[in-house]
Amino acid sequence: MSYDGVVKAKKLLSSKKYAGDAIEIAIKDVENNPSYTSVGYGGVPNEHGEVEMDAAFMNGDNFSIGAIAGIKDFENPICIAKALSKEKYNNFLIGAGAEEFAHINGFERKNMLSEKAKETWIKKKEEVAKTGLSAYDGHDTVCMVSLDSSNSMVVGTSTSGLFMKKKGRVGDSPIAGSGFYVDSNIGGAAATGLGEDITKSCISYEIVRLMEEGVTPQEACDTAIFKFTKKYKEKNHTEPRHISVVAMNNKGQWGAGTNLNGYTFVVATNSKEPTIYVADYIGGKTKINKKYGVVK
Repeated sequence: MSYDGVVKAKKLLSSKKYAGDAIEIAIKDVENNPSYTSVGYGGVPNEHGEVEMDAAFMNGDNFSIGAIAGIKDFENPICIAKALSKEKYNNFLIGAGAEEFAHINGFERKNMLSEKAKETWIKKKEEVAKTGLSAYDGHDTVCMVSLDSSNSMVVGTSTSGLFMKKKGRVGDSPIAGSGFYVDSNIGGAAATGLGEDITKSCISYEIVRLMEEGVTPQEACDTAIFKFTKKYKEKNHTEPRHISVVAMNNKGQWGAGTNLNGYTFVVATNSKEPTIYVADYIGGKTKINKKYGVVK
C-alpha cells in the first residue's frame, strides 16, 4: 500500500529534501487513499463505527517525537504528529486533546468513515452477532524509515488500528520504542502487526540498539523478532501474533523481519527504484524475495 507514496518520497529525497518531508508525503498518500482499509480515510472502524486513528513522527537528529492516539475526523494524522514533534511540551496527545490541537493549528477536518468502510462494519457486526466469530480480523500500519542526503533520519507511522476495537484502544504505532524508534547516528526501525503483542517487546528500540552494536539491519530485525518470540513462547506456551518490522541504518542498508508469511514492503534507495518485496518466515529467519519491480 505504500508503493505510490514511496515513489513520491524518492523524488523529494533525490532533490535533497528533508527526510521528514519525504516521510510525511509518503504516509499522506496512504492516508488519503480509501482503498487501504487500515489507515486514514476509509480505515477500519471501532466497535461503534468510528474511525479512531493513531500516528507518530520521530526526528532522529534530536529525538523529538510527536504522537497522537484516538483522533477522529481529521484528514492526515501524520501531519498532526509531525507538528507535535516541534512542540517543547505536550508531544503525545489523545482523543479530544489531539483534536483540539489539530483544530487550533488549522488542520483540515474530514469525516474519515468511507461508505465502503461503513458497509464492511455493518456486515461484520451482523456476522459477529449471528455466529460469534471474532471481530478482530483486520489491522495494518503504514510505517516508514527515511534517510536523506544530509544524513538526517526520520520514522513515521499511521493507522486506524484494530478492526472493531474497543473505543479508546491504542496499539503500538504511536508508542516510542515499540512502534518506532530512530537515531540519525545509528538508524531507525518501525513495526506493524498486532499492537497488543508488539507493545510487549519494545522491538523497534531493540533493533536500533542492535544496529548500534554493528549488526546489519537484516540481522537486527531477525534477532529482535525471534529473540522475543522465544521469550514469549516460554511464558505463554504459544507464539506471539503478527509482528513485522522494517529497518534502515545510517548508511542506507535496510532489512525487514516477520513472523508470518506474505509480508510485503517497499524499498527505494539512491541506486534503486521503488521495489516491492515479500518476506516469509522460514526456518526461524526472514526470507525476502523481490515481488515486483517498478510498477507502471
